[in-house]
Amino acid sequence: MKVTISKLQEAKKYGKKFSVVSCYDYTSAILSAAAGVDVLLAGDSASQFMLGFNNTTDVSLEYMIAITAGLRKASSELLLVADMPYNGCCNGKDETLKNAQRFITECGADIVKIEMVEVNLDTIKAMVDAGIPVMPHIGIRPQTGKYKAEGTTAEVGAELIRFAEELYNAGVQMLLVEGTAREVAKIISEQLPIPVISCGSGPDCDGQVLVLPDILGLRDGQIPKFAKRFGNIGSAMVDAISSYSNQVKQGVFPDDEHSYHMKSGEYEKLEKMIK
Repeated sequence: MKVTISKLQEAKKYGKKFSVVSCYDYTSAILSAAAGVDVLLAGDSASQFMLGFNNTTDVSLEYMIAITAGLRKASSELLLVADMPYNGCCNGKDETLKNAQRFITECGADIVKIEMVEVNLDTIKAMVDAGIPVMPHIGIRPQTGKYKAEGTTAEVGAELIRFAEELYNAGVQMLLVEGTAREVAKIISEQLPIPVISCGSGPDCDGQVLVLPDILGLRDGQIPKFAKRFGNIGSAMVDAISSYSNQVKQGVFPDDEHSYHMKSGEYEKLEKMIK
């Protein structure tokens, strides 16, 4: 059964939580769907995890459109969130609207996530008026390059709560709150009737999102405070690739079993043809 925004909103009334995975390719999306997640997010963090950039601002609109379309092919049943990259929303309202519509029409996205960095309330209202489901991203916004927790003081917390209310009044259908004090995110989630997703903003929101590389343990070094490794797939991958490489160098792989062969009698014919 298709996961929709309205179904998530209805589930919120009964206190039901939902899971969101940020991934970047068809294969990962297939596995995430099989694992039972509710929402796929084609995240602009692909900029770092897939392309090796140092931030999210360098990833192109065309790349994000391509990976979003791939996630849609992986599952027609899950809610699909397209992440508007910086390059898709930094050239004014009209350009942002056109790009957002592409995610809906070309990729089959159900809703467009957009960081409140280069856009303002007027742009959000224009998206809503154009019939584009929109999920603003507040709190820590990676496109700014600043990763300090938000809402840790009463003043900033109150600003975030007011901002969330303004966005809701503008007609947004979902909200993502990143790196924000748990207490503030809890108030936002309780006050708004729309689904609110936490990314490092505590357990009191309606949904939770993590990037797949952190879930699987695919990257070395320190992970964000709010992230958790639920597996160590990275180490298993290194072991498997190392085994492959060693067998190739030792002449063990490929063997006869992993090779194609000529039909019976054809090799003898070939020998006569090439003499």
